[in-house]
Amino acid sequence: YPNPFNPTTTITYAIPAEGKVRLSVFDLLGREVAVLVDEIKPQGAFVTEFDGVKHPAGMFVYQLQWNGSLQTKQMTLLK
Repeated sequence: YPNPFNPTTTITYAIPAEGKVRLSVFDLLGREVAVLVDEIKPQGAFVTEFDGVKHPAGMFVYQLQWNGSLQTKQMTLLK
């Protein structure tokens, strides 16, 4: 949140048990533009920030991978 955002947005996520977490941001062409988290995390809720100041306006997809599961959501950067 917020979504749409300019220039930064906060991404919150929760994992039900300890595990390897990777939170990546992709443009609509499927190119990975940022890796926000790439580590083992304990069970719980977490907050991270995506800074879009170096990226063009448009839609982005963020993808949360945790122990083999995958969640994907969209966000819009306004300039």
